[in-house]
Amino acid sequence: MKVSKLAYKPVGLGLGAVSGMLSGALFKQAWKKLGHEEDAPDATDEERTWREVLLAATLQGAIFAAVKAAVDRSGATATRRLTGTWPG
Repeated sequence: MKVSKLAYKPVGLGLGAVSGMLSGALFKQAWKKLGHEEDAPDATDEERTWREVLLAATLQGAIFAAVKAAVDRSGATATRRLTGTWPG
């Protein structure tokens, strides 16, 4: 394994945690803007409809994937600028 790839591992883990927190906050804001309640439904919320539960899950997944990709790409780009090599 390359040293640069090994050195990037902890950075990547940290960025993953940041992207999870950021995507959670963005999802809450998006859910509020869509005119729904404060909290998004869980899959086991008996009072919520299938449509609402699946819409929330789809939106949350899309936001998480986009934020994770943006944060990972930014981290890799910053690593290249600092070290001259692309991690991974």
